[in-house]
Amino acid sequence: MLRQYELVDLVKSYDTDADEDALNRAYVYAMKKHGAQLRTSGDPYYSHPIEVAGILTKFKLDSTSIIAGLLHDTVEDTDATVEEIKELFGSQVAQIVDGLTKLAMIELKSKDTKQAENFRKLLLAMSEDIRVLLIKLADRLHNMRTLHFCADEKRARIAKETLDIYAPLAERIGMQEIKSELEEIAFRELHKEAYESITARLNFLREQGSNIVPAIIKQLEKDMEEGGVRATVSGREKSPYSIWRKMQKKNASFEQLSDIMAFRIIVDDVGSCYQALGIVHSKYHMVPRRFKDYISTPKPNGYKSLHTGVIGPENTRIEIQIRTQEMHEVNEKGVAAHWAYKQGEKVVGKNFRWIQELLEILEEASNPEEFLENTKLEMYNDQVFCFTPKGDLIGLPVNSTPVDFAYAVHSKVGNTCVGVKINGEIKPLRTILQNGDQIEILTSKAQHPSPEWDRFVVTGKAKAAIRRYVRSSKREQFVTLGEQMLERTFKGENLEFNEKGLVGILPNFEATSVEDIYAKVGEGLVTAWDVLRAVYPSYKQSKIGKVVKTFAAKSFGKTTKRKSKSEPLQIKGLIPGMAVHFAGCCHPLPGDRIVGIVTTGKGVAVHSIDCKALEKYSLEPERWLDISWGDDANDRVHVGRIKLILSNEPGSLGDLSNLIARHEGNIANLNITNRTLSYFELIIDIEVRDLKHLTDIITSLKSSKVVSYVARANQ
Repeated sequence: MLRQYELVDLVKSYDTDADEDALNRAYVYAMKKHGAQLRTSGDPYYSHPIEVAGILTKFKLDSTSIIAGLLHDTVEDTDATVEEIKELFGSQVAQIVDGLTKLAMIELKSKDTKQAENFRKLLLAMSEDIRVLLIKLADRLHNMRTLHFCADEKRARIAKETLDIYAPLAERIGMQEIKSELEEIAFRELHKEAYESITARLNFLREQGSNIVPAIIKQLEKDMEEGGVRATVSGREKSPYSIWRKMQKKNASFEQLSDIMAFRIIVDDVGSCYQALGIVHSKYHMVPRRFKDYISTPKPNGYKSLHTGVIGPENTRIEIQIRTQEMHEVNEKGVAAHWAYKQGEKVVGKNFRWIQELLEILEEASNPEEFLENTKLEMYNDQVFCFTPKGDLIGLPVNSTPVDFAYAVHSKVGNTCVGVKINGEIKPLRTILQNGDQIEILTSKAQHPSPEWDRFVVTGKAKAAIRRYVRSSKREQFVTLGEQMLERTFKGENLEFNEKGLVGILPNFEATSVEDIYAKVGEGLVTAWDVLRAVYPSYKQSKIGKVVKTFAAKSFGKTTKRKSKSEPLQIKGLIPGMAVHFAGCCHPLPGDRIVGIVTTGKGVAVHSIDCKALEKYSLEPERWLDISWGDDANDRVHVGRIKLILSNEPGSLGDLSNLIARHEGNIANLNITNRTLSYFELIIDIEVRDLKHLTDIITSLKSSKVVSYVARANQ
């Protein structure tokens, strides 16, 4: 643990204007407030904030950050208050500490909800001052270093959370050192056997190649000198976690990886970077598809470097990274290398594009869990770079589509997207984008996001916006349907229906507006009778009971008939009340896998998944809906179509109809498609319950002596 004077000396070593008095007071304040508190390891609790402050000094953070690091747990774990900290150490420190305070006293429904809510609070805090995130990462790093003192279950949970959230956040702001250490400790905890196996292999290679690495460095230095480039060359071994991730991603063995050892060439300026690259490529064979120019197109976190793979000195396949010293500092220390705090300034997180996008997702998410899910998508490495027609560069995750691109440009562009030109050619919206593609998004004011887009977009921003629209669209339909249902119910009982009467019963249904009640009724969460009873509590229960009882007997009684074709279809995945019809080309039945196709002016057509007619919609994925049969699918009449060859002899048609009738089928239509002296070819529509019912009828017909061929007709 750092002593008081050691911490102050560390800060003064890189910031001579640091507030020494405030640093000393913060150190003592933290020790006094945490007092006799102990960590799980048995160490005094105040050792933790002091170690966090020590981590921050390695990145040369300003004294405000160091003080906030010392005090970051005082409000949560002691009797300290934000007001007291503001009075003693100033408003900036107080704001940062307040942003870091975990709302531990709030009872939330689940651990996932708590994690999501904490992350939401962290995002809002770091959007005001990025130092909140820097201190949070240092806090997490020290907790990970002492993770082995925790119980097994807690260790696994913290390690997973670190890999899911904190390591990607460190990557996003370019804090490579913190990212690598967080990943390493979490990997060791979650995948111990894989960690030990890869570490053992690395140790073996290190011993085996103890002479090769220095020889490669020496040769590269000689190459640079002969080419007139002043450079420093060093070797860098990939971390076990990076190796494991690449093995998983490429489904490759350890021996198949070519870039376990990478070499860095540090030069004076950007021009020398490309000169050094020319020297390397002129002397060694380049490995295809291994060259990446992150200088002309930096990563979103500011990372700049030239990467290339070659068959290098000693005939060894290696990766070479070429960068300036300034680039190296930024690549390793990220946002901390751009230091603006020495002048007492604060860096507003909203100025970072990726934080702005996370804030937009936060606004559009329906709950903390959805927000967390979508932000996880947003935080990982961007690897595809595409251009707007004006030449602006947009970075996106691998497997992104034009819809993802549209939302990356602007939410309004995404919401009104109707088509896309990729490199001048019209392409489907689900097309996977490639590096260097030029994208022109076609828009229309009449367009709205399609629920189907959610199935192929990959960015969190796109998913959040689409889901928000679908939610609001569903609500509008539920509101309309619910209002109609209530009007019919009240009118049927000769009772007055108006919104004034509904306002008084809002608390009964935990509603904040009349529209909430309509929506609950339309969605089926509340019945129209419940609302009627609430508005007219003195209305005779017997009359309502009689109506409900009669309705139940008609609908569900033992003597009830199957629902007619004219009654609404119950299809999961569609809004209640939406116009739906069965496609006449394939006659889908309960038991078939089905898909919905949005048709102009006719609502949704339900097709079986193997219907040939679906081919003509293959380039219009926005019209496809993921649907399935409702629970009451077997309660109604469905039409199945069969084709058969029947003997042309007296009584054969009667035998055919008797067989179908004995299996409770009813012939709805019959068409003779061909006739010879010996046979009839027929197409017959039969009313059945489901696919099994039709299959039973077909099996029975196959055993008949008058039927020579029978099969289901799908077209």
